[in-house]
Amino acid sequence: MGTNMLRYGLWRMSGALPFAAIISGEDNLTAVHFANRECFHGVYTGTKDKRKVIEHLSQENELEPKNLICVFDDINDLGMAEMCGVRIMVRRNASPLLADYAVERSVCDYVTGAAEFAVREACELVLGLLGIYADVVQSRVAYDAEYQRYFESRQAIATSAYLTRDDLIVSSANVTPVSLTS
Repeated sequence: MGTNMLRYGLWRMSGALPFAAIISGEDNLTAVHFANRECFHGVYTGTKDKRKVIEHLSQENELEPKNLICVFDDINDLGMAEMCGVRIMVRRNASPLLADYAVERSVCDYVTGAAEFAVREACELVLGLLGIYADVVQSRVAYDAEYQRYFESRQAIATSAYLTRDDLIVSSANVTPVSLTS
């Protein structure tokens, strides 16, 4: 619900559905399922250098990296986070030194209060900072005509899936998916 509400809030502000994607370092079927269920524009899996994905999705969708919000949680995300305009790090009690590292080097703008439900926290934070949280929630609760128009446009998105293989980003329609059970 957090990502949906953030996308709805940004849609209300701009009149256009904001780009949304998941970037995973692994061949992550859960990420693919979530991106499809939530009608994200893209999902990138098997990505070892996430900076290349930021470059790819920026070029493909005419986006400026400085206009992207990045929610991340580990070392392999730091290069990607450096490229984005808003960087929110998920707190992990097992890696307090990493959070200190990211803050000291200005690689993140905010560290979540906890790891559990961190994406929800990040989405609500952005809505609150934009001053639109209450209006967005009220519109969704009412399931009003504006929310229904947004939801209809969101549901029309066909998620594009990409895999990174041998340092190349390719559409998953062009490759054989990797089984996570083998």
